[in-house]
Amino acid sequence: MEFKIDKLGDFILVKVQKEKLDTTVAPSLKSELVLLSGNGEKNILLDLGKCTYCDSSGLSAILVANRLCKNADGVFVLSGLQPAVERLISVSQLDTVLNIAPTLNDGIEVMRISIKRKEEEQKSN
Repeated sequence: MEFKIDKLGDFILVKVQKEKLDTTVAPSLKSELVLLSGNGEKNILLDLGKCTYCDSSGLSAILVANRLCKNADGVFVLSGLQPAVERLISVSQLDTVLNIAPTLNDGIEVMRISIKRKEEEQKSN
């Protein structure tokens, strides 16, 4: 299995189970993210705790997730970045665009806070 998907309350947790997020895994991850979005899911936490390598196709899948959530007025959080993946995201300057949490537990916390903030913003508008 390439990834594990769980519904945790008002968001979806997608855990990549492979060490490499590359051209063999990224296309199916993108497809799964599009399906989740098509089913009305707008808050996604992507955990890369097991990934020690990511290439441009992996970055593309991460950006697809971010765009789908943004377009649906939802929240996207990335968690568990290993050093090599974190460097790639930093060099690509995506760390300025993405919500990144150091651990899965931190990611869950960031997700819950962000969802609550979004709901409050929508109520005040």
